[in-house]
Amino acid sequence: MQLLATLLEREERRRDEALAHWRGCQQRAEAARGQHQALLGYRDEYRQRWAGQFRQGCGIDLLRCYQGFVSRLDQAIEMQSQQADHSQNVLDAALRALRQRETRVAMVRKLIERRQAAAQLAQSRRDQKTSDEAAQRMGRRGPRALQAA
Repeated sequence: MQLLATLLEREERRRDEALAHWRGCQQRAEAARGQHQALLGYRDEYRQRWAGQFRQGCGIDLLRCYQGFVSRLDQAIEMQSQQADHSQNVLDAALRALRQRETRVAMVRKLIERRQAAAQLAQSRRDQKTSDEAAQRMGRRGPRALQAA
C-alpha cells in the first residue's frame, strides 16, 4: 500500500504541474487573442481616420505612406493571427495532457480503493474464521463439560 501511496503522490504532483502548465498556456492564448483583436481594432480605427483625410484630398506621397503602413499592419495582424492559432493549439494539447494526468490519478485512487477493499475483505474472512473456530472449540467443550457435572 505504501508503494501505491507513493505512486498516487507522484501522479498528483504531475497532475498539478500539468494544471499549472495549462493555466500558463491559457493566459498566453488569451493574451495572443487580445493582441490580435487590438490590432484589428487599431487597423479599423486607422482606416476610418484616414478615410476622412482622403475625402479632403492628399498628395500621392501621403497615400503611398498610408498604403505602406496598412500593408505592414496587415502583415502584423496575420502574424498575430498565426500566433493566436498556435497558442490555442498549445492550449488544447495542454488540456489533453491535463486530462490524461487526471485520469491517471483517478485510476491510482481506484486501485488503492480496490486494494483496501480486498484487504478488508481478507481481514473480515480471517476474523470470521477465527470466530468460527473459537465457536467450534466452545461447542466441543460444552457437551463434555455438561457430562462431567
